[in-house]
Amino acid sequence: MHEALKNAFCPSCNSSGVCEEEKRQNLQRLRIENAHLKEEHERAVNFLTNYMGNPILPSVGTEPSTSAPGEQYMSQHWSTSVTHVDQSVIIETAVAAMNELMELLRVNEPLWFEAPSEHGRYTLRRDSYDMIFPKSNQVNTSSARFESSKDSGEVAMSATHLIEMLVDVNKWKEIFPTIVTKATTLEAIDTGIFGGLLHLMYQKMHILSPLVAPREFFFIRYSRQINSSTWVLVDVSYDFITQLQDSVPTRSWRFPSGCIIQDISNGKSTVTWIEHVQVDDKLSTHRLYRDFVCGSQAYGAKRWITSLQRMCERFAFSNGLIATPTNELEGVIESLEGKRNVMTLSQRMVESFFEVLCMSDKLDFPNPLEYHNSGVCVALRKSNGPHQPDGFIVSAATSLWLPFSKEHLFNFFHDEKRRAQWDALSNGNPVTTVAHISTGTHPGNRISIIQPFLPKENKMVVLQESSIDSLGAAIIYAPMDLKALLSVVNGEDATKIPILPSGFVISTDGRASSRGTNGASTSSNTGSGGSLLTVAFQILICHSQLTTQLNMESVATVHTLISSTVKKIKAALHYYD
Repeated sequence: MHEALKNAFCPSCNSSGVCEEEKRQNLQRLRIENAHLKEEHERAVNFLTNYMGNPILPSVGTEPSTSAPGEQYMSQHWSTSVTHVDQSVIIETAVAAMNELMELLRVNEPLWFEAPSEHGRYTLRRDSYDMIFPKSNQVNTSSARFESSKDSGEVAMSATHLIEMLVDVNKWKEIFPTIVTKATTLEAIDTGIFGGLLHLMYQKMHILSPLVAPREFFFIRYSRQINSSTWVLVDVSYDFITQLQDSVPTRSWRFPSGCIIQDISNGKSTVTWIEHVQVDDKLSTHRLYRDFVCGSQAYGAKRWITSLQRMCERFAFSNGLIATPTNELEGVIESLEGKRNVMTLSQRMVESFFEVLCMSDKLDFPNPLEYHNSGVCVALRKSNGPHQPDGFIVSAATSLWLPFSKEHLFNFFHDEKRRAQWDALSNGNPVTTVAHISTGTHPGNRISIIQPFLPKENKMVVLQESSIDSLGAAIIYAPMDLKALLSVVNGEDATKIPILPSGFVISTDGRASSRGTNGASTSSNTGSGGSLLTVAFQILICHSQLTTQLNMESVATVHTLISSTVKKIKAALHYYD
């Protein structure tokens, strides 16, 4: 080979052999490239040693998928483990994101300014941010926009326990049931204990109504323990599945976002949250939710903090960390284990309800339709597991604006004396709350077991969870067989009980409001402010094959049910538009 190289013909210089000067330059270039690769490798190893306590970075396969359809879809498309070269890039991206987040948490002026209409909510000053953290736009369309916010709050959970829940993908989904509808870990790059965790993840976010498009992110999640009482968690989008992300209705890109958690003893922590995204709504945001979504209220830092506070409070009540009145259960649920089982069942009911609100990807049939353009979205699907009744399920939802505060609407739906005014299950008859479990300090935050007065249905009860916080409220309920509920109280696995929830979601409309003393706005004009109400029902229609006739009959039935319920609600509230 050496002789062949000596006698090789070089077309570029039209002479035999390779000139000595060119050989010397090529060797020098190769040495420089080799040294650069070695330097990158050493930097990655040093990072793992210094920051994550793990000098070797094994290639870990995909985390076993749960039964959620979205996670099954992801597992089918994610089959390639991260290579060594990818790992070094991912690590550098994660470290840069962590450094940026720490700076955003540390500095107020000139990076942040307080929103004039909301005390305590901060928004990034774009010119200052771009000067300190210059980067190209990830979504280059005329409709793309930035959303940024920072908010802080105290939560009723220790920092250690809280970070454990946030880094566990299943617990993370459980602690944000009203925001995160699907989540999975695609690749575990490093699984060190709190010194550093680095994962590639998928997340689907959706709230409030089928009129709001979901947001999907493929991102790096990196968490670090700063000292004995402080943890930081950062998420940053990463283009490792571009072909999938481009196919979703809303193109979303997360810049370094996350939170810092500081333990303050007594089982409590302070959390500061930053949310910073760029979004491109391919389908324009519905007019009802335009102010709420585009004003960073739907997915902003305050919503994450408020949801975290509410769920941590619920967790404290479920574990007996906060004492509840002994007469609440009135002999129906006598043991702490029975109470926890009912709370677990109710939690699954809530999660299932919010998953249904994102109707576009739950179908085995054509996409949901607006029935006769009346604003009622209807969808059909086949049940997908033992946690739902077996058969075909029709779901329907509608959203509307009402000139009342969220407290006014919540009190109306929560009042058992007024339930007969809107609930088709009660058939106009009064209902009785047999027992309830407090899930928070607000009297409306509770799980209730309700007995409707139905002479022919004396073995049916309603499980209901109601919840209210500073941003909104929800009342979610499902009819249940009395025998099934008693089995849960007596210790049977709550995940095996089929449940089909319906309910209401209430939120502010995102506009400045001027309300009277009764909680209603001073004008029925939408510009005066009010609340957004989403009504959603689910009905099991058949156990066998679905026919075209049954399909249309079911759609008509659920449409009539939801339309008549909305009319009853308006009449009971004396609102006629």
